[in-house]
Amino acid sequence: MTQRPGVKGRRAAPALLLAAALAGVLPAVAWAQPADKDARGRQLAGACAVCHGPRGIGAAPDAPHLAGQPEGYLQRQLRAFRGGERRHEIMSVIAKPLSDADIDALAAFYAAQAIELRDR
Repeated sequence: MTQRPGVKGRRAAPALLLAAALAGVLPAVAWAQPADKDARGRQLAGACAVCHGPRGIGAAPDAPHLAGQPEGYLQRQLRAFRGGERRHEIMSVIAKPLSDADIDALAAFYAAQAIELRDR
């Protein structure tokens, strides 16, 4: 992740606090198991909305859009964060407790979000 000059120290502490807070949210969310994969993905995505927006359009300046991304791509990236092959101060913590079923549900949810492009 590229950082802007003079921002490094100011962003580290809030990012770690956010990661710690969300890490506490995900295990609690994992106990409720909706039967429907779409409902499960929507439920898990609630914790992602802080940075990635409620439907996957990045809300934070350095958070990528997840909506409309290919399902397989999202699955691979989440598994890479979970396994440590890809590192990010927040995503590495967030992805750690996700099961394969959680990752599949999240990837399906975000891949199903339609993106509409319009001319300005």
